[in-house]
Amino acid sequence: MLHLYRAPRILGWLAAITATVQIPLVEGQLQSATPQAVTSPQFKATPEQVGDSLMAHQRYQAAIEAYKNAPQDSSEIWNKMGIAYQLMLNVDDAARSYQKALKLDPKNSVAINNMGSVYMAKKEFGKAERAYREALKLDPKSALIHKNLGTAQLSEKKYKKGWESYQEALRLDPAIFEHSTSVRVENPASIQDRGAMNYYMAKSCVKAGMVARAIDYLRMALNEGFTTPKKILADAELASLKTVPAFQQLMASQGVYLSQENPAAVVRQ
Repeated sequence: MLHLYRAPRILGWLAAITATVQIPLVEGQLQSATPQAVTSPQFKATPEQVGDSLMAHQRYQAAIEAYKNAPQDSSEIWNKMGIAYQLMLNVDDAARSYQKALKLDPKNSVAINNMGSVYMAKKEFGKAERAYREALKLDPKSALIHKNLGTAQLSEKKYKKGWESYQEALRLDPAIFEHSTSVRVENPASIQDRGAMNYYMAKSCVKAGMVARAIDYLRMALNEGFTTPKKILADAELASLKTVPAFQQLMASQGVYLSQENPAAVVRQ
């Protein structure tokens, strides 16, 4: 997942979950002039500000050209160029841009995180995990990076570790799975991996109190063959869903009917 701009920092790139499958996120802090400065007759936008404005309007190639006129000794500029390339699905130039950002500032945790998203797009999940771990050494309280780490681990079928990373992301930011401003780049996972991600996303949503979204994720995990109604009903962390009518309907669609008097009891299969 790529962050989009958000107010008040002209939309600094925030992570989000879509209704399908989690995609690795790209993080970046983008600048913009204040409305007062923009309307001032004396105002003259810098190349970076022009690029940020073009990014907000999804004119990624034009944004890259603007960033090329900004100071080239800035790690942040190269990181922004990388984001623009990645939004155009040009992961090779994105990677080169992030690498230049890191050459200028090896401790730029944002660019390291973004390199992780490039590895995810290339299905190099082990490299992605290492990148996210490196980023977390520099920014251990980033819920976003913990979430990305969890996605990489689930892609490696490290389900327990992935779930632990998701829980840490939730601890740091209870709304991390609810942010709604996102762009999907591409889906790096197989159907089975997507099923696993959706299942653990469901558990994360239950923990965050997002019941309707949890049920949606469980539906996808079932459709992708990762889990079964029996396993879902046996999962203690999903037990609170049993009294929810939408969950009961989901189970019924799978041929499993829960007793209205005792939702823990299966009355017919």
